[in-house]
Amino acid sequence: MRRTTHRFRIAAAVAATALAAVGLSACASGSGGDGGNVTLQYGIWDPVQQPAMEKIIAAFEKKNPDIDVKIQVTPFAQYWTKLQTAATGGSAPDVFWMNGPNIKLYASNGMLAPLDDVDAANYSKGLVDIYTYDGKLYGAPKDFDTIGVWYNKKLFDAAGVAYPKAGWTWDDYLADAKALTNKSAGVWGSAAALNDQQNYYNTIPQAGGYVISKDGKTSGYDDPASLKGIEFWTNQIKDGVSPTQQQMTDTSPEDAFVSGKIAMYWSGSWSANKFGQDAATKDLVNVAALPAGPEGNQSVVHGLANVANAKSAHLDAAKKFAEFASGKEAADIQAEAGAVIPAYNGTQQTWVDSMPKFDLKIFTDGLKTAVPYPASKNTAAWTTIQDQTLSQVWALSVSPEDGLKTLATKMQAALDKENK
Repeated sequence: MRRTTHRFRIAAAVAATALAAVGLSACASGSGGDGGNVTLQYGIWDPVQQPAMEKIIAAFEKKNPDIDVKIQVTPFAQYWTKLQTAATGGSAPDVFWMNGPNIKLYASNGMLAPLDDVDAANYSKGLVDIYTYDGKLYGAPKDFDTIGVWYNKKLFDAAGVAYPKAGWTWDDYLADAKALTNKSAGVWGSAAALNDQQNYYNTIPQAGGYVISKDGKTSGYDDPASLKGIEFWTNQIKDGVSPTQQQMTDTSPEDAFVSGKIAMYWSGSWSANKFGQDAATKDLVNVAALPAGPEGNQSVVHGLANVANAKSAHLDAAKKFAEFASGKEAADIQAEAGAVIPAYNGTQQTWVDSMPKFDLKIFTDGLKTAVPYPASKNTAAWTTIQDQTLSQVWALSVSPEDGLKTLATKMQAALDKENK
């Protein structure tokens, strides 16, 4: 599933100050069970994954009969607000899911315990980088997602366009988008949506630019290469091979793709389950690796991690479960469930094989050159600015050059403030 939303960012920005105030005052939520057993609370947000998580818990409890784990499922829309409130009241779960935009905020405020026993070599460097703060690993990678180009085979066939092949380029993509656009039929070749993880967080590094420096202190939006990564999308709207921003607000690109009105749609590995089950797409679509820009075809990589509450009353048990829930046995359980790609190295093939009608290997291959999801200690402070500024660029009311100059200045001010 996509890991961030505009609504989440606004809520996260408001909550960040309160979270910083909570800091080390967060207390334990675990309790003692019958017969001296330890009971841990495990917070997650995706009910689709709950059955697999229950199997992982059962496997852990079998090996650790003195530890009971109780699962708490909170919808993503309320997850972060509830977590911040729970931390304030001293009832945050002992172990819970974490994402890239929030890890540094929680780690820097002393909310999380370092997971010193987790072997980082078992996970890709991109994922380890996301969950490392101040030289320590605070999140044990659980799963990951990369981005590909989902395409409608029926529309390609009707237009006489060959399906995408490995090694294709931006120029190939744009030529295909033009050939696939059929305005009389209401069909667009591409969907140039204002979407960071799915779209421009990929094309910016492909052009040689960057969103934020590796140390999280400098905006990359004033880099000329970053401008190229943005113009890849805005030019599609100008050239009429993509719906306008307003049209994509009225009808989401995913809905338009499912209904056969978009030929190529950039989305993540999380779309495989949906497209594989939907009667409108299961036999008509496939997925290809991203086209290469001037500096390659890098995908942004993101993924969830299991983290341990630093103030858990049963911290050793919490860390033990966090490590297990991201280990090989748990990864095998996740792979068999098919909902997500497990992060543990060497366990992804089961997921790839779970839907043979799709070329899912492009998502696991994408790890080789993937770039980490951009984040800082207070990611929401500048992604809110990013969304607001780029919405004007996508609406073609502000030029990409002017928009990115404004964005870089405002984002840098936010980063300077958080790094004081």
